[in-house]
Amino acid sequence: MIGYITVGTNNFESALQFYDSLFACVGVKRLWKHGNMAAWGQSRIEPAFCIACPQDGDPASVGNGVMIALKMANSEEVDALHAKCLELGGKNEGNSGPRGEHGFYGGYFRDLDGNKLNAYVPA
Repeated sequence: MIGYITVGTNNFESALQFYDSLFACVGVKRLWKHGNMAAWGQSRIEPAFCIACPQDGDPASVGNGVMIALKMANSEEVDALHAKCLELGGKNEGNSGPRGEHGFYGGYFRDLDGNKLNAYVPA
Protein backbone atom coordinates (compact mmCIF):
# COMPACT_ATOMS: atom_id res chain seq x y z
CA MET A 1 0.00 0.00 0.00
CA ILE A 2 2.83 2.47 0.73
CA GLY A 3 4.59 3.65 -2.41
CA TYR A 4 7.10 6.00 -0.80
CA ILE A 5 7.63 8.26 2.20
CA THR A 6 9.36 11.63 2.21
CA VAL A 7 11.20 13.56 4.92
CA GLY A 8 12.09 17.20 4.57
CA THR A 9 15.57 18.64 4.59
CA ASN A 10 17.04 22.12 4.89
CA ASN A 11 20.37 21.11 3.40
CA PHE A 12 19.74 18.92 0.39
CA GLU A 13 23.37 18.20 -0.51
CA SER A 14 24.27 17.17 3.05
CA ALA A 15 21.16 14.99 3.28
CA LEU A 16 21.96 13.43 -0.10
CA GLN A 17 25.47 12.47 1.06
CA PHE A 18 24.14 11.29 4.44
CA TYR A 19 21.55 8.93 2.93
CA ASP A 20 23.84 7.71 0.14
CA SER A 21 26.34 6.61 2.79
CA LEU A 22 23.76 5.40 5.29
CA PHE A 23 21.84 3.18 2.90
CA ALA A 24 24.98 1.91 1.13
CA CYS A 25 25.96 0.11 4.35
CA VAL A 26 22.94 -2.20 3.89
CA GLY A 27 23.14 -2.46 0.09
CA VAL A 28 20.44 0.07 -0.81
CA LYS A 29 21.19 2.47 -3.67
CA ARG A 30 19.76 5.77 -4.76
CA LEU A 31 17.02 5.21 -7.32
CA TRP A 32 16.82 8.74 -8.67
CA LYS A 33 17.41 12.46 -8.04
CA HIS A 34 15.36 15.24 -9.60
CA GLY A 35 15.85 18.84 -8.54
CA ASN A 36 15.64 18.96 -4.74
CA MET A 37 14.18 15.47 -4.29
CA ALA A 38 15.84 12.04 -4.25
CA ALA A 39 14.77 8.45 -3.53
CA TRP A 40 16.42 5.23 -2.29
CA GLY A 41 15.09 1.70 -2.42
CA GLN A 42 15.47 -1.81 -3.77
CA SER A 43 13.70 -1.06 -7.07
CA ARG A 44 11.29 1.39 -8.66
CA ILE A 45 8.35 -0.92 -7.95
CA GLU A 46 9.10 -1.37 -4.22
CA PRO A 47 8.42 1.29 -1.55
CA ALA A 48 11.04 4.05 -1.51
CA PHE A 49 12.51 6.48 1.02
CA CYS A 50 12.72 10.08 -0.24
CA ILE A 51 14.16 13.40 0.86
CA ALA A 52 12.99 16.79 -0.39
CA CYS A 53 13.26 20.47 0.28
CA PRO A 54 9.76 21.81 1.02
CA GLN A 55 8.04 23.06 -2.11
CA ASP A 56 6.53 26.06 -0.32
CA GLY A 57 9.99 27.47 0.43
CA ASP A 58 9.47 27.39 4.20
CA PRO A 59 12.01 25.54 6.36
CA ALA A 60 11.60 21.78 6.76
CA SER A 61 10.56 20.78 10.26
CA VAL A 62 10.26 17.50 12.13
CA GLY A 63 6.80 16.09 12.79
CA ASN A 64 6.23 15.53 16.50
CA GLY A 65 5.35 11.86 16.94
CA VAL A 66 6.38 10.98 13.37
CA MET A 67 8.80 8.07 12.91
CA ILE A 68 9.66 6.07 9.82
CA ALA A 69 10.52 2.39 10.28
CA LEU A 70 12.96 0.80 7.82
CA LYS A 71 12.65 -2.99 7.60
CA MET A 72 15.97 -4.80 7.52
CA ALA A 73 16.77 -8.42 6.63
CA ASN A 74 18.46 -9.24 9.95
CA SER A 75 19.76 -7.79 13.22
CA GLU A 76 23.24 -7.28 11.72
CA GLU A 77 21.77 -4.82 9.19
CA VAL A 78 19.92 -3.03 12.01
CA ASP A 79 23.18 -2.69 13.93
CA ALA A 80 25.07 -1.54 10.81
CA LEU A 81 22.49 1.10 9.85
CA HIS A 82 22.22 2.43 13.41
CA ALA A 83 26.00 2.64 13.81
CA LYS A 84 26.45 4.27 10.38
CA CYS A 85 23.88 6.92 11.21
CA LEU A 86 25.76 7.88 14.37
CA GLU A 87 29.08 7.84 12.47
CA LEU A 88 27.58 10.26 9.92
CA GLY A 89 26.48 12.71 12.62
CA GLY A 90 22.98 11.44 13.37
CA LYS A 91 21.61 11.24 16.91
CA ASN A 92 20.97 8.07 18.90
CA GLU A 93 17.34 7.70 19.98
CA GLY A 94 17.64 4.14 21.29
CA ASN A 95 20.43 1.59 20.93
CA SER A 96 19.93 -1.45 18.70
CA GLY A 97 18.59 -4.48 20.51
CA PRO A 98 15.60 -6.68 21.26
CA ARG A 99 12.35 -5.03 22.27
CA GLY A 100 9.45 -6.73 24.01
CA GLU A 101 8.74 -10.45 24.24
CA HIS A 102 8.00 -11.25 20.61
CA GLY A 103 11.40 -11.07 18.88
CA PHE A 104 11.24 -7.48 17.58
CA TYR A 105 14.76 -6.07 17.13
CA GLY A 106 15.30 -2.38 16.45
CA GLY A 107 17.49 0.69 16.73
CA TYR A 108 16.27 4.29 16.76
CA PHE A 109 18.02 7.39 15.44
CA ARG A 110 17.56 10.87 13.98
CA ASP A 111 19.05 12.12 10.73
CA LEU A 112 20.89 15.44 10.29
CA ASP A 113 17.58 17.34 10.06
CA GLY A 114 16.14 15.66 13.18
CA ASN A 115 13.80 13.23 11.39
CA LYS A 116 13.27 10.14 13.57
CA LEU A 117 13.86 6.73 12.00
CA ASN A 118 13.96 3.15 13.18
CA ALA A 119 15.78 0.21 11.62
CA TYR A 120 14.09 -3.03 12.62
CA VAL A 121 13.62 -6.73 12.05
CA PRO A 122 9.99 -7.78 12.56
CA ALA A 123 9.15 -10.50 15.03
